[in-house]
Amino acid sequence: MSEAKGKVKVTLVRSPIGTLQSHRASVRGLGLKRMHQSVVLEDTPAVRGMINRVNYLVKFEVA
Repeated sequence: MSEAKGKVKVTLVRSPIGTLQSHRASVRGLGLKRMHQSVVLEDTPAVRGMINRVNYLVKFEVA
């Protein structure tokens, strides 16, 4: 496989407290544990789906 896959930087900007359990699980699945924590992930359909599910809790940018 080539290194042509893109990266996406995801930052937790709102607390998942009081949200649906599946949304909290998506935040943890993205590797986010604390507020204002950022992670750089591979840009895959699975990651995009988790970001879309919790788009009101995170901000993301193409890295």
